[in-house]
Amino acid sequence: MSGFIYGAATSSYQIEGAAEAEGRSPSIWDIFDHIPGKVQNGDTGVVACDHYHRYEGDVRLMKELGLGAYRFSVAWPRVFPLGRGALNRAGLDFYQRLVDLLLENGIQPFITLYHWDLPQALEDRGGWRNRDTALAFADYARAVGEALGDRVEYWSTLNEPWCSAFLGHFTGEHAPGLHDLGAALSVAHHLLLAHALGALALREMGVRKVGTVLNFTPVYPYKNSLQDRAATERAQAFYNDWFLMPLVQGRYPAYPFTEQAVIPVQEGDLEMIKGSLDFLGVNYYSRALVGAGTDFLSATHHMGPGPVTEMGWEIYPQGLYDLLMWLKQDAGGLPLYVTENGAAFADQLQNGQVDDPRRITYLEQHLEAVHKARKAGAPVQGYFAWSLMDNFEWAYGYSKRFGLVYVDYTTQRRIPKASAYWYADYIKQAAAG
Repeated sequence: MSGFIYGAATSSYQIEGAAEAEGRSPSIWDIFDHIPGKVQNGDTGVVACDHYHRYEGDVRLMKELGLGAYRFSVAWPRVFPLGRGALNRAGLDFYQRLVDLLLENGIQPFITLYHWDLPQALEDRGGWRNRDTALAFADYARAVGEALGDRVEYWSTLNEPWCSAFLGHFTGEHAPGLHDLGAALSVAHHLLLAHALGALALREMGVRKVGTVLNFTPVYPYKNSLQDRAATERAQAFYNDWFLMPLVQGRYPAYPFTEQAVIPVQEGDLEMIKGSLDFLGVNYYSRALVGAGTDFLSATHHMGPGPVTEMGWEIYPQGLYDLLMWLKQDAGGLPLYVTENGAAFADQLQNGQVDDPRRITYLEQHLEAVHKARKAGAPVQGYFAWSLMDNFEWAYGYSKRFGLVYVDYTTQRRIPKASAYWYADYIKQAAAG
């Protein structure tokens, strides 16, 4: 389809490795994944896919697959080891080389500035619970924008701030591993503030397309009862409206949180956050079926009848169509990019090959949903498969494989799966009309 971008996505901590190379400092994930019991099998991101040293081969692989774009994130601890202050030129130069190589190979870079690897030096001063971290983020955005803004058109400030706030500070599943709803709400607001300040800084550096990436979970009532529909409305506010509504409407949802959990909004914050996007990145993996409860915490979640991925997530392509059509109405007309969509399966390397027919079916069905929504008027302009390669899957370590490309973590050999070849052929056919 003419003008539509097909790509794949990764993130810095999940693939780069080189945890102490050339001045990089620890991130919150470097600390968190070394705590016994926090990550499956005791896995860490110290080596990951060693992309930091193997990026040239990885870019060649992207070109062979015909990717039109590559979404990746910059590691804040590489650029500012202390979070702010002295710039680490060696760390920034890695991304200069990567961007130049992508462009030489006809691959459009889509940069994400923050994909969860906050410098530990900032966490030691309160992390995202401290409003000052949003100001540090703006300094970081300005520096990277100054270095790469002349060559990179699309910039996302944050990836999935919902996960940073609630998985990191409420459920404790992600770094820094806190269990405090009040902290999570403070973090959520400071992340949105960081986005707005970062967007201003990027535009000062000449960047013209600034977005952010939100994860969405379309919510459906388990039964068509008044109680289930009410629970669905609360879940919708929690999962989907909490970040989108301030960005589009300049206000937070009235619920599901009570007045006992205070959001630290200061004068002018919401006015700056509202309207700060040029596009919206949309991450979709599955839906939620919600049953009755007295509040969003006591609502029950049910499994749908569809097949599930290795993560236990229901495969529900209709949810992506429904989501894009909802965003057509509620995202203020913003251009939409599906910045993550993919599935983990128990891939096996056999005779030097990986046959993954379920992933091919998954991709085919979700791409069909994207183009169905596009034909129905949803302003969706690109699709990024998650992920380019198998990688460090956060609390699951290396136990889950989302990649189009299989990674042998012992040798770091890359083996394109059958789905990679399928996707390459799909892109080629789309280009042909």
